[in-house]
Amino acid sequence: MTRRITAWSEIDNGIVPVEEGELFYETAGEGPAVVLLHGAMLDQHMWDEQFAWLVNSGLRAIRYDFRGHGLSSTVAGDYAHHEDLCALLDALDVPRAVLVGLSHGARVALDTALARPDRVAALALASPGISGRAFTDPFLLEHIKEQVAAIGAADGTERYIEHFLRMWVDGPHREPSAVHPGFRERMRASAEANVEVHAEERGAGMPLEVGATGRLAEIRVPTVVFDGDLDSSDISANAHAIALSVPGARRIRIPGAGHMVNLENTALFDQELHAFLCSLDW
Repeated sequence: MTRRITAWSEIDNGIVPVEEGELFYETAGEGPAVVLLHGAMLDQHMWDEQFAWLVNSGLRAIRYDFRGHGLSSTVAGDYAHHEDLCALLDALDVPRAVLVGLSHGARVALDTALARPDRVAALALASPGISGRAFTDPFLLEHIKEQVAAIGAADGTERYIEHFLRMWVDGPHREPSAVHPGFRERMRASAEANVEVHAEERGAGMPLEVGATGRLAEIRVPTVVFDGDLDSSDISANAHAIALSVPGARRIRIPGAGHMVNLENTALFDQELHAFLCSLDW
């Protein structure tokens, strides 16, 4: 299936089989490949604001729903996101790509750069997670505890999603009322859709990860990391660790943004991402 993104470019979409599942993807444009990796409990549409301009910049933009998210299949056994990504690249005949990931998407990008460095041309990591690195921020730990308590309760789904929004949309430095209501509801709708479709997967399988936290210095590709000044201390610490450990990595602090930096300060994020992509020796 295809649909128009501009007068001269079409979006192709399809399904790629992976072990015990399948991935739904969209791609458009010609040129060097950029893969957009979404956050947990969200889907590829969190990159709507970036997808079109990447294509219009002369790049091939690729985005997909992780296993257990969006239109991809529900988890049915142990799996590895970085292996799923490489299977997608194989299916789309993409030997190497720049990986742009936010939160869990950045975690997957780092794992891929370590497990399959031959497939990664550069990394742009926003509000990054790092596999093997535990949460320590009391704000996050309290909301994670409340999420666990909500599982199985009569109003558990609503409570679970609200704690997700408190952690990853509002953040520790502001109340929900301080966040743009349209943006917050967009994130709520995405999370609700994922829970509704994929709730049955709980306990069905475990993600197999690389354990990037002790291996960041092994990464040898151009790397930029973004973090919002309203995000949790754990995410700020992750950004600092990447900038400190990955040779040549640069950190960009995004003002006026929590965890979802590409959606809260879109203009600055897009400007800095575009400058990074233009600096690469493709």
